Amino acid sequence: MAFGAVQAQDAQIAVAANFTAAAEELGAAFSTETGQSIAFSFGATGQFYAQITQGAPFDALLSADSATPARLVNEGIGVIGSEFTYAIGKLVLFSIEPDTVTGPQSLEGDFERLAIAEPAAAPYGAAALEVIAALGLTEVLADRLVIGQNISQAYQFVATGNAELGFVALSQIADRDDGSRWIVDEDLYAPITQDALLLSADNAAAAEFLAFLGSETGRAIIASYGYGFTE
Repeated sequence: MAFGAVQAQDAQIAVAANFTAAAEELGAAFSTETGQSIAFSFGATGQFYAQITQGAPFDALLSADSATPARLVNEGIGVIGSEFTYAIGKLVLFSIEPDTVTGPQSLEGDFERLAIAEPAAAPYGAAALEVIAALGLTEVLADRLVIGQNISQAYQFVATGNAELGFVALSQIADRDDGSRWIVDEDLYAPITQDALLLSADNAAAAEFLAFLGSETGRAIIASYGYGFTE
């Protein structure tokens, strides 16, 4: 597909917080290639669902799950058949301190705070709770959880030292070589399948940007942040 075929046209896209850095780089690359400008809003997928159902003027959604785009389509919102998986997210237990995180056993260590994203709104937060439950640590860690509104806030808790440990997205620490981390075994949580949905059939720039995600350039950028893809 040749990009840049439509006239310059802005689009407003809601983006799951875990995809912030990747989206910004994708937006810049898309603008360079097409001359079009994409505006992003970043936040928790659950919060975007509420805003979209209340009429927020987004042209597309890059969700942190597959359920939300499917739910919107089922409710008559969005372009039927436009949803697709743009990335598979990966969960990481991270600390800014070296040697603090060595694996799942680190969750049984002596620490006061463990940051996660709000499970009801952020799929990465829900995945974190799945991991904790799979390890049999739900009751042990219940009083030590610090809940961020989204994965960006959960990461900030860890990055600023306000939480010794935190479950974050691999994409958030892809460019860091400090601290310590455990890339969580993927059999401990349901796959974080991140789907995109075109919300406005009238915005060609939004449709073209979603197509750009699947281009060779787009996939290379997404992969550079630690995301995987469906086969």
